[in-house]
Amino acid sequence: MSRRLIGCWLVPLLIGCSSTSGESSRLSSVTITPRSAVIGTSGVVDFRATGSYEDGSSRNLTVAWQSSVPAVATIDAAGTATGEAAGTTFIRAEIGGLRDSTSLVVATNAASGPLRVSTINPRYFADPSGRVVYLTGSEYWKTIEDNGTSNPPPTFDYPAFLSFLQRHNHNFTRLYMWEQARWSAETSLSHWFSPTLYVRTGPGIGADGGAKFDLNQVNPAYLARVRQRAIDAGTRGIYVSIMLFNGWSVETKPGSTAANPWLAHPFNSANNINGINGDPNGDASGAETQTLSIPAITALQDTYVKAVIDAVNDLDNVMYEISNESEQSSDAWQYHMINLVRSYEASKPKQHAVGMTVPYPTVPQGTNSDVVNSTADWVSMNGDINNLAVADGSKVSMSDTDHLCGICGDAAWPWRSLTRGHNTLFMDGYDGSPGVGDPKYNPSDPKWEAIRTNMGYARSYALRIDLSHSRPRDDLASSGYCLAVAGSEYLVFLPTGGSVTVNLAGVSGSRTVEWFNPANGQTTAGGTVSGGGTVDIMAPFSGIAVVYIHP
Repeated sequence: MSRRLIGCWLVPLLIGCSSTSGESSRLSSVTITPRSAVIGTSGVVDFRATGSYEDGSSRNLTVAWQSSVPAVATIDAAGTATGEAAGTTFIRAEIGGLRDSTSLVVATNAASGPLRVSTINPRYFADPSGRVVYLTGSEYWKTIEDNGTSNPPPTFDYPAFLSFLQRHNHNFTRLYMWEQARWSAETSLSHWFSPTLYVRTGPGIGADGGAKFDLNQVNPAYLARVRQRAIDAGTRGIYVSIMLFNGWSVETKPGSTAANPWLAHPFNSANNINGINGDPNGDASGAETQTLSIPAITALQDTYVKAVIDAVNDLDNVMYEISNESEQSSDAWQYHMINLVRSYEASKPKQHAVGMTVPYPTVPQGTNSDVVNSTADWVSMNGDINNLAVADGSKVSMSDTDHLCGICGDAAWPWRSLTRGHNTLFMDGYDGSPGVGDPKYNPSDPKWEAIRTNMGYARSYALRIDLSHSRPRDDLASSGYCLAVAGSEYLVFLPTGGSVTVNLAGVSGSRTVEWFNPANGQTTAGGTVSGGGTVDIMAPFSGIAVVYIHP
């Protein structure tokens, strides 16, 4: 072994080694990713340092990390920074005399709200100061009730889930609810949900094996769970949408008929002591309960909704979703519930945004017009995940994979959504634990982590661009994906990489070009371009790419 090769083995991080010839290549620069991160107090973000070598190669480095203001954020030897107090610090990496730094903003711990539709850019919400808030996050089926194959089911580790959201720079999730006590159409596993919506008093035993429900008693344990889950999220800077009803709780859905949740629903006449029958036509479906056809049931539902509002009205990080994927026959009922939330909160200290999600099944019944024509503040619609419609600003739009294709997507989806004016939600299989879920889901598949990570990357750019005055302007980029503050800054997504033509006709002077690689989180300086016309620029790496053209 030559002396030079021995040296490479001893100090690989300083000079590197060629993988083919054994010749050394000197480290020329160090780059920290992510750039300009934002977290809340107690939030965490994992930084990494990448070295660029004179032979054109790059690799991850082990470096000395430092925070310029440890009182704002600390950073450990592995590059994990933890927010300590509101403020700004600079994260620095050093190796062999080479250095790089990037800013880290630590926001106040609590989520500021309640959120209102922005009057400047109604594609997004704004906090009470008028600051636009871009929402993105993973969702999971156990964020209110525990569910699993034992009775009672195992306790879901909700604090760990919130930490998971923070690590990925997410600030939003759904508090996902289930109306039934047992079974679901998504899995053949027999599983239970706890706590239930109503108190189980008997006399008599329901179909799931538990005491029958008293529908005059909304379960205090359920309300306490909803409240505490919202509080815990808010203290970490995470907004929550509280789901009030679930279309998957009252019937089986096409293609998902593993077990009938209606059998264990409180409004099934076999399961309550109040003489309530939510299936008057006897077809083993409770879809009628999500219409206005049974006044006694609507009255019970109104009481329940008011109880939820009473439990969380004082919280700033809350919004509501009427129901997850109910049938189109539920439209009038959902419109009634939207009005109920608004009228009941009108006399209370705080008013919160209300959302409606697209009916399911979507063909031939539910369409996006069902939600667009509602008075909801925000909506989630169906569509082609690979060619999302441009958000027109008539509603705040949540691009939610739940309603696009389920547990699906790729690293391009967050960027398609951002550049076309949507907020994002990812139906995340998370830990793949037993209960509701997709049996084909593999928690170890790296594509899921790529989606989560890129949602956080996209949020970082949403925090950098002037989102209040941005508009989706696909006409300004040949790639068809551009979020622009015309005349000032442009965030462009290249779904196939390569080159892109950007129209900078409204720009005076020059602009800085910054390339971002969604595959590895690295940024690359692209020099400057002149305004006043179109420019052609080429990504300096292969694969999907993002370019930020800014002052």
